[in-house]
Amino acid sequence: MDLKEVMDQKNFVVVGDTLNEDKYAHKIKRKMLKKGYHVSAVGKELASINDVEGDIDVIDLCINPKKGLALMKECNKDFKTVVIQPGAESTELTDYLKANQIPYMESCLLVGLRTYKND
Repeated sequence: MDLKEVMDQKNFVVVGDTLNEDKYAHKIKRKMLKKGYHVSAVGKELASINDVEGDIDVIDLCINPKKGLALMKECNKDFKTVVIQPGAESTELTDYLKANQIPYMESCLLVGLRTYKND
């Protein structure tokens, strides 16, 4: 899945500090909601991806890589792909995703919003 395909999805989980206006997770969540996406937040709002109600298309990791890895390891929800934001990547995380055949990409949803959802 490329970034355009990611931005065509509807149900996102933003993992990170979505309550702090200075954090990218907050900015991503706010802008995605404004564009009409369904967005759930894990980190400061929900404790686990497993707590998200309904379908998940994309998990957006915007959190310390160790915390992101722990949340991914405990996740038992179905989803289509993971987006790893700049600064949230680690070799351990990508090795885990590869070993478990979990589709992922290293990218930025803010770029995706600017590029593909500029309507």
